[in-house]
Amino acid sequence: MNNSLSATKPCIFISGGAAGIGRATARLFAQRGWFVGIGDIDDKNMAALQAELGPDVLMTQRLDVTDADNWSRVLEAFCARTGKLDVLVNNAGIMLTGPLEQTPLARHNKQLDINIRGVLNGCHTAHPYLAKTPNACVINLASSAAFYGQASLATYSASKFFVKGLTEALNIEWQDQDIRVRDIMPLFVQTGMVQGADAPSLRRLGVKLEPEDVAKVIWRASQHPGCGKVHWPVGFQANYLYKTAGFTPDWINRAVARWIAV
Repeated sequence: MNNSLSATKPCIFISGGAAGIGRATARLFAQRGWFVGIGDIDDKNMAALQAELGPDVLMTQRLDVTDADNWSRVLEAFCARTGKLDVLVNNAGIMLTGPLEQTPLARHNKQLDINIRGVLNGCHTAHPYLAKTPNACVINLASSAAFYGQASLATYSASKFFVKGLTEALNIEWQDQDIRVRDIMPLFVQTGMVQGADAPSLRRLGVKLEPEDVAKVIWRASQHPGCGKVHWPVGFQANYLYKTAGFTPDWINRAVARWIAV
């Protein structure tokens, strides 16, 4: 194992790192002196980011997050180079919009495979490397759609409830192993995910966030000590919804969710 990086640079691995939030996060951590690994199925954008940041800063690997064996090979190669895994960011995901019955069931299942199985695979296969790295951190991309089930985003919203629940559970399970686990909860972000999206909530709330806004919160979450702060909303709208949802009765939360989505 080549551990030449372990003494000099902290290391982060990002799934879905070729574009959008993942790419912005890779750039930010690279600018701050980290060695970055990304896994994606987007070979073109991975190559472009590699050319931009350079092989001494960025390692790219093809990763289908729904394939646990692929995860194992990718993390083994990354940690063979770094000797550790300081931060894992489970970022890969897709979003379907529109009435549930108007989208083919196969597409719903594909979304659940990526958004749920992808995060589970990442956490499970990364655990041995995280457990050997002092003060390691897992950051899962959830969403403000996990505050209350969102109409026209039903399976996407449900997948982010899974991410939220898994994060809360592992935050407790892994605390004594010196692994911090938290999630990031933005509203809509100006990425390819919202291109062509058809959800009333998107039109009503707008797209107020850039990928760089989310990357900055990922950075803060990665640097925050301890396990007490689990959920990290991004932006004024998400912070407001997060804070109010915990104190208002369900009928009010439902009414707000209906107003947003209808």
